[in-house]
Amino acid sequence: MIPAMQDHGFTLLRSGCEHVYTDDELRRKLARSAAAGRPLRVKLGMDPTAPDIHLGHCVQLSKMRQFQDLGHTAVLIIGDFTAMIGDPTGRSKTRPVLTADEIRANAQTYMAQAGRVLDVRPERLEVRHNSEWLSKMDFADVVKLAGKMTVGQMLKRDDFRNRFESETPISVHELLYPLVQGWDSVNIRADVELGGTDQTYNNLVGRDLQSDAGMEPQVVMILPLLRGTDGEKKMSKSLGNTIAVQDSPRDMFGRTMSIPDSLLEEWFRLLTGVPAEEARALIREHPMKAKQRLAVAVGARFHGAAAMEEAAQWWRSKFDPRLRETESIVVRVPGEEIADGAIQAWKLAWLAHEGEISRSEARRMVEGGAFEFDGQKITDPNKPLPVREGAPFRAGRHRKGERVKQPLMAIISLESA
Repeated sequence: MIPAMQDHGFTLLRSGCEHVYTDDELRRKLARSAAAGRPLRVKLGMDPTAPDIHLGHCVQLSKMRQFQDLGHTAVLIIGDFTAMIGDPTGRSKTRPVLTADEIRANAQTYMAQAGRVLDVRPERLEVRHNSEWLSKMDFADVVKLAGKMTVGQMLKRDDFRNRFESETPISVHELLYPLVQGWDSVNIRADVELGGTDQTYNNLVGRDLQSDAGMEPQVVMILPLLRGTDGEKKMSKSLGNTIAVQDSPRDMFGRTMSIPDSLLEEWFRLLTGVPAEEARALIREHPMKAKQRLAVAVGARFHGAAAMEEAAQWWRSKFDPRLRETESIVVRVPGEEIADGAIQAWKLAWLAHEGEISRSEARRMVEGGAFEFDGQKITDPNKPLPVREGAPFRAGRHRKGERVKQPLMAIISLESA
């Protein structure tokens, strides 16, 4: 049932958005929806270019869930056809084209993963594959669609313009992507489309194409992008800075604990329901406790609070030096050992043992499987590892004289050695 209090619905749905095109249109659509008893159709497209859904996707999925909880219909577009083009957004070069088999393999687990956030009841969720309509288009249809936009309009996109000005190749098929994404909105008759800040241009193309087709244009709701565990770039599988919704409780907790403190407020705001003032106060007074609370809150929606509390106890027993003072150390990484924000695995193992082992022994330690970083076993001694304050790792066994202790637990410090 669509709620009668449309003002309340608008306030909730508007919260957390960077931009809405437009607020007035959203208010009108919500009011008409209530009066007619017709749920709004809320579109979110996801290209299966990688097999995992990560926390970055959850910002938009959570907004879609808010619409569902207010009685509206979520329309999840699995971009099995657009994935063959490859979204050029943010790209400095043409993305390699995926095969149909690769796309099918990646898409297989999407529903189970999205179901960790969305209400998957048939009356609340409609799942569509855009190959349903795009694969039926012949060349004349493609030419007709391409005629709806000029090259000049396409070059208003920052990534296209920058590549054009730097004489970096832009494939013609990439120019079709915004049109194809917009054509999805026409075919499913979207009332609202959700997207990240990097999707604004593509989403607005959908409004233009709907108007051209005689439809009322969709409302576009733009949500912020979640920065990944590196603390710099948006969370992206290709950048290796993700936490997947299918990660185990321990992995999810450990990886959240490895993020830089500069991300805490952002992650609390985008991934949890913790009030902003409460989160800021906790971050200000005790960043480590704040990070542990964040890690539990982030993982609880996927695994439950009990599982995340167990993961917290596991992490503290292994990596919190206050609880394992005799076995945990703080390893200070000199600036000269850091290259592009990372340090090779063997160097970190060597630094942790403070000259008790040789460089070649440190390499063998990693190759032999006796080195873990952020809960992940590392066997490549040359693998670059992100240097972040407080990042946990373990390195073989701690030797002192002839006495052998338990595996050495450590955390990184960025202070000068």
